[in-house]
Amino acid sequence: MKIAITCLQLQRDIAAHRYRFEAAGHDLLVPRVVGQQLSGADLVSALEGIDGVVAGDDHFDARVLRQLSSLKCISKWGIGLDAIDLGAAAELGITVTNTPGVFGEEVADVALGYIIMLARHLHVIDAEVRAGGWPKPVGNSLRGATVCLVGLGSIGYSFATRAAACGMRVLAVDPRPPASIPVGVEVVPLPSALRSADYIVLTCDLNTTTFHILDEQALALTPRGVRVVNVARGGLVDERALVEAMRDGHVAAAALDVMEVEPLPLDSDLRDLPVILGSHNASNSAEACDRTHVLAIQNLLQALENR
Repeated sequence: MKIAITCLQLQRDIAAHRYRFEAAGHDLLVPRVVGQQLSGADLVSALEGIDGVVAGDDHFDARVLRQLSSLKCISKWGIGLDAIDLGAAAELGITVTNTPGVFGEEVADVALGYIIMLARHLHVIDAEVRAGGWPKPVGNSLRGATVCLVGLGSIGYSFATRAAACGMRVLAVDPRPPASIPVGVEVVPLPSALRSADYIVLTCDLNTTTFHILDEQALALTPRGVRVVNVARGGLVDERALVEAMRDGHVAAAALDVMEVEPLPLDSDLRDLPVILGSHNASNSAEACDRTHVLAIQNLLQALENR
């Protein structure tokens, strides 16, 4: 069978894993990916005649899937399935797998790092010292600060334990919280968490109920000076509402590892605001990538073998 790798991380490390496909008797194709993902005609062209793919953030909408007549399996590298039309895939008999729980710790590390940067203005100090200054901005302590944490999956759970260990009050929002809640974490409705938040941290998945969960109405519930951290999916935040809230000072600062459009457009208003801009890279540690490579490849090979 013919296998394609469109996930950028696995493309980067394919030399160490090529033998897995060769041992199973599959031909391997590594198409060129410009930017972060493939979509539309580019995705169809890249996967013509392909039986299975280890995909990154490629956009498999119904129109694309119907043109990929030989495709039997999409093995998603990572967790989020929001870019794949699961209904169309099921209708066409295409198996879809993902790799949940593989980098909760790594993304939680980055989320906490962003909070520390925002609390102590570390990014501002760095920029000003490089420009010849010697600033002394007054920061805020983590102990005693309140976090509105949206999502208690593997990433949210790992972040909650870190934040609680720093002495932060964690108000978690999740319609299906885990049976075991970390010590120091309280599960509450979203409006209650927003009203008390010094920080909002988004770690939930993107679906029809969470799209723009942080919009104008949600931000209006928060105290003035709140800070926003998003390490999940760009579509969780209404960027227009965030920009307006930052311009009038209601939101003091933000750290966004993900955006609604990626890569971030050059004309984005976010570039002119006090926002730490990431590149959808929070999960990208050597250890996390290696275990995700292995699991994504295993998922694909097993699906193609009908196991």
